[in-house]
Amino acid sequence: GMCLVFVCDEEERVLGSQQAPGSCPYCGGVVMATDVESAWRLCFLPLYFKAKKKFYCTLCARRLVAYP
Repeated sequence: GMCLVFVCDEEERVLGSQQAPGSCPYCGGVVMATDVESAWRLCFLPLYFKAKKKFYCTLCARRLVAYP
């Protein structure tokens, strides 16, 4: 049968950020690495937490997805 999962809402909490090595490939600016914890509130299931790093440039504010 079909399995439907309804995500009621997602919240993100910033755990901390630090300067990442290297520079932005687009503008050469300083790259910050931010540790983010995601929590999904599912209607019938408990919360699901997932910590990840997000990289962004402080100069051009571009999100760097595939940053080494």
